[in-house]
Amino acid sequence: MAIYEMKAEQIERVPGTTFGSEGVKERADLQRLLRGQVEVVAPGTLILAEEFGQWEESKRRIDLLALDRTANLVVIELKRTVVDGHMELQAIRYAAMVSTMTFEHAVRARAEFQARHNIEGGAEDAILEFLGWDEPDEDQFAQEVRIVLVSADFSKELTTAVMWLNTRDLDIRCVRLKPYSLEGRLLLDVQQVIPLPEAADYQVQVKQKTQKEKIAKKGGPDFTRYDVAFGGQVLHGQWKRRAILFVVRSLLEGGVSPERIAELIPWHAQRMWLSVEGEVDGTTFVERASKEAQASGGLFDARRWFCDDDDLLTFNGRTLAFTSQWGKRWPEAMKILAEAFPEHRITFEPMAGRD
Repeated sequence: MAIYEMKAEQIERVPGTTFGSEGVKERADLQRLLRGQVEVVAPGTLILAEEFGQWEESKRRIDLLALDRTANLVVIELKRTVVDGHMELQAIRYAAMVSTMTFEHAVRARAEFQARHNIEGGAEDAILEFLGWDEPDEDQFAQEVRIVLVSADFSKELTTAVMWLNTRDLDIRCVRLKPYSLEGRLLLDVQQVIPLPEAADYQVQVKQKTQKEKIAKKGGPDFTRYDVAFGGQVLHGQWKRRAILFVVRSLLEGGVSPERIAELIPWHAQRMWLSVEGEVDGTTFVERASKEAQASGGLFDARRWFCDDDDLLTFNGRTLAFTSQWGKRWPEAMKILAEAFPEHRITFEPMAGRD
């Protein structure tokens, strides 16, 4: 493809160029500019570190290390030339090295980045505000590592490898930065070539469905099941997240508003519900939620919400998905709901025979 300039008399092709011939350096120019505007190549991310290499027995460094709004790490690798080497393999090594990063380590990395570039404010506050969290949650932090490869172009060998790796549950994106010269100005054509934007939503949905099935088989990180009761109805052997879904569903059916429930649990209020207009099925809900997230520069992660057909809730003409992310404060949330609605006799206790 090419870029053309539309004039009154004709359409003229804008000549392509290379970063090298324009004197653009990889680290001093491309990396410097992208660290300040990372949304150009990785929308909805926050830079944690530049030239990150805080691991033993390795002198290799990640060009840019970022965080997305679902608390997953993003390894961003840059090349100003056409890539025909092993850029994807290098990035995979980096992803493996940072996969054990904790929230505390991320705060330290962000603090060093802010100090180096004279960015004011607390590093932890910056991360929490970006994620929409009220407090750190190690259980939900860095569950996955995404990879973004940025280059002037990619060889067929590399793109074939990336497409195959993505079918094996990796998340690798290739973003092409193609320079053009126009009357002394340098223009950039920025295109995500893998996955193609038109197919990205579908591929994400397929991947999320597969991962949800794996999680369902494991039962989540906490294997304690609970017997939960609401108004005399008892469900036995529920995972924690399903126990609170049962209680919340029962409250909504009894006329309690989603807003009232959110008010009772303030640390989760901003990320407790997702909703769309009308009564829709799970597939439609995911499609609409994904489009809304992309429009705001974010990413919708269906694994963090109850959005299957049987799990979606309705209230006042809207379809709602309830969060499945509760972590260590789940017992506190359940106790609050039980005390706020004593007339419903809400109880929960470990299933008989479990710790």
